[in-house]
Amino acid sequence: MPILETATTILILWAVIGYVLGSIPFGMVLARVMNLGNLREIGSGNIGATNVLRTGNKKAAALTLLFDAGKGAVAVLLARFFAAEDAAQLAGVAAMLGHCFPVWLKFRGGKGVATFLGIVLALAWPVGIGCCIAWLVGAGASRISSMGALTAAASSTFLMVFLGYGTALVMGIVLTLLVFVRHRENIRRMKDNTEPRIGGAK
Repeated sequence: MPILETATTILILWAVIGYVLGSIPFGMVLARVMNLGNLREIGSGNIGATNVLRTGNKKAAALTLLFDAGKGAVAVLLARFFAAEDAAQLAGVAAMLGHCFPVWLKFRGGKGVATFLGIVLALAWPVGIGCCIAWLVGAGASRISSMGALTAAASSTFLMVFLGYGTALVMGIVLTLLVFVRHRENIRRMKDNTEPRIGGAK
C-alpha cells in the first residue's frame, strides 16, 4: 500500500508540474514585453503563435511557437528523467490541459497545436516528425492553418501504432481530442467555407 501511495503521489506531482508549465501564456507575455498590444483584442483573441503573427511581429510569433512547443517538451522530458514513462505521458497531457485551460487566464487558453507538437516530439520523436509533416501537407494542400493542425493531430494516433509506440496510444487519443475540441469553431467555419486562408487567399 505505501508503494502504491508513493507512485500515485509521484504521478499527481508530475501532473501538477506539467499543468503549471503548460499554463504559462508565452504569447501574452511576449506581446506585453515587446509592446504588441493585448492579444485578446487582436485578431481571434487567441494567445497562440498564429494570433501573435497578426500583430505583424514575425519574431514574436516564432518565439511564441518555440516556447509553446518547448514547455510541452520540457514537461515530458523532465518527468521521464526524474520519474518514468507513465509520468512523462501524464505530464504531457497535463501540459496540454494547462495551455488550453490556464487557471491564470480564467481557463481561456490557446488551441494547443504547438504544445501538442512539442509533447509528441519529446515523447516519440519519429511520431512528432510525422505529425509536423502531416501539418505541412494539410496546411499546404488546403492553405488553411487549422486544417494542418487537425491533420497533424488525427495522424498522431495512427503514427504511434504504425511506428511502434502503442503504449502512448491512449495519450495520443486524448491529445487529438483536445486539439479537435479546441478547433471546433474552425471546423464550423471550414464547413461554411469562411475559415481564413494562409496569405489571405480565397
